Amino acid sequence: MSIASRESAFRETAIYGGLADAVGGLATVVIAIVGLSGVNAPMMAAIDTIVFGAALLVLAGAMLSEYARIIFPAGSTVAQLEGFGGGSLSVVFLVAVAGIVLGVLALLGIQPTALIPIATIAFGSALLLSSNTVWQLHALGQESLRSKAGAIPSSGDTLACELAFGSAGVQGLAGLAVIVLGVLALVGVANGLTLNLVAFVALGATLLLTGGALSATLHSFMRWA
Repeated sequence: MSIASRESAFRETAIYGGLADAVGGLATVVIAIVGLSGVNAPMMAAIDTIVFGAALLVLAGAMLSEYARIIFPAGSTVAQLEGFGGGSLSVVFLVAVAGIVLGVLALLGIQPTALIPIATIAFGSALLLSSNTVWQLHALGQESLRSKAGAIPSSGDTLACELAFGSAGVQGLAGLAVIVLGVLALVGVANGLTLNLVAFVALGATLLLTGGALSATLHSFMRWA
């Protein structure tokens, strides 16, 4: 397989990952709303924990795949991105796996009132820590494109930039809100189950936005593949 074919395969994997992640976010929102409507709320919260954990795992994999693909030519300037490290994505991977495990345990009836809020707090923390990853990915890709002759930004590139920047702010705020809801649920303030389900609505909506922004960013990069 040629280098171009491998790069194309990496990009397609990342794009499909972003789309699958958006679907996972939508599923998280739907399941949470079903739980809030009174349909077996404890089970819906446990299932939501598993679904969101899996979607978060897909998101981390898609972003890591694209980060690994981007190669800068000699002499390119990356000073403004030198703060990026793989630590945030590693945390997202660990949190996603831990969340799936906690969700399965809660689904089996093992301390769901404690495990689900803990998973919610972990998910919120992961969103907060990784809030800039899509924007950094976009900036890395744009820096790579500048090294190619004739790479002129289009209206689609501008839209992808706006989506990436907007998703970073929304993801950070949502992460903080989810952490607060998880803590309140864990200490027993109000109805913990309701707070958890509301948190999952926020988590799913944020993941839907992040997955869409990631897909838009990668589609804009494919114009120059």
